[in-house]
Amino acid sequence: MNRFILVLIILSVIPGCAHVISGDLRKQVNKGTPVAALFEHPDDYKGEIVVLGGAIAGSRNTNEGTYIEIVEKELDYQGRPMYTDKTHGRFIVLHDGFLDAAIYSTGRYITVAGEVIGKRTQPLGEIDYSYLFIKSRELHLVQPGERFPVHFGIGIFHSF
Repeated sequence: MNRFILVLIILSVIPGCAHVISGDLRKQVNKGTPVAALFEHPDDYKGEIVVLGGAIAGSRNTNEGTYIEIVEKELDYQGRPMYTDKTHGRFIVLHDGFLDAAIYSTGRYITVAGEVIGKRTQPLGEIDYSYLFIKSRELHLVQPGERFPVHFGIGIFHSF
């Protein structure tokens, strides 16, 4: 009986360990590309496939497709953005087709795999900001509750 329970636990955990971006696309990513350099000199990486993620700062639909502005966050081992204040900057993703801005809304977390197009300068508040510009190949919107599926706690009102 104990072995049966152990097997069930292992089988339920394994799917949760999969990366959110497909293996075929991840094989095309140059893992040696430093994220800081990518944001500092995006034109040097034109044509490369990258996987980035973060918090959505806004999205809008146009005739070209959907533009998503994202505040970059470090990714965990599954490719999900981590909850942190550290960032290398903002980037813009162009997705072919319509994505509902009510779903791809401000504050949601997203992972994107796509091709670096270069940089794009546009207003951000009262300044002109140079965004890393990417054309998406694959998107993964983090679902509510998906970020931390297991919680451990000791005592009252305290968890690890």
